[in-house]
Amino acid sequence: MEYRKFGSTYILRIDRGEEILASITTLCNAEKIRLGSVSGIGAVGEVTLGVFNREKFAYESTTYTGDYEIASCSGTITTKEGETYLHIHMAVGNAVKDECHGGHLNRAVVSLTGEFVIQQLDGTVEREYSPEVGLNLFKFSE
Repeated sequence: MEYRKFGSTYILRIDRGEEILASITTLCNAEKIRLGSVSGIGAVGEVTLGVFNREKFAYESTTYTGDYEIASCSGTITTKEGETYLHIHMAVGNAVKDECHGGHLNRAVVSLTGEFVIQQLDGTVEREYSPEVGLNLFKFSE
């Protein structure tokens, strides 16, 4: 992984064999990014995507392996209990196999390269678990 900073924006290259969430978390911790947004493209060989089951209050996930292009990747950077908290969704596809998969990103390993833009924002937004919803939501009040 390599990156450069331009103002409050980071341009990040994630290399073959590196895991996307781990790489972004490493950058956020190194640069003390507490609030921001993430977008990216690239290629992955293994990706685990999930969808939240509202009845079970749990994510159900599927792992896909093969040649996939990242068609879309976007998300937020916040904190939970003071630690970096990423909430990222991804859509991947293989046009040759007529496949497209999308959902909550649990894990993705870069197969060729990943190109990401991280926009750092001033401030901090903490997350807090909501028993009503079953998810870690933005917490704006004390």
